[in-house]
Amino acid sequence: MAVSVPTDRMSGRPRGFAFVEFASEEGAKAVMEKFDGFELGGRKLRVNEASERPSGPSAGFGRQFAGGDRPGPRPSRPKGSRRGIRARKRSVW
Repeated sequence: MAVSVPTDRMSGRPRGFAFVEFASEEGAKAVMEKFDGFELGGRKLRVNEASERPSGPSAGFGRQFAGGDRPGPRPSRPKGSRRGIRARKRSVW
């Protein structure tokens, strides 16, 4: 059996979950049945089988929007200094 506890990059503290690898699938299923919903330190544990994360550059971004829809691009702003805009406004008067 091997255990991996991911930690936060900034603080170095555990992130609140862990991965456990078992030698046999039967042992893993027995542990999942026994400890899923088990109360530890006033909190209920959730024990389930890990699944692969989607791959690709936007794998984490698309999951937070319903149906994978992403918000559109931000409205464009004029580039350059404000001086050019003020000068144009003054020339009209």
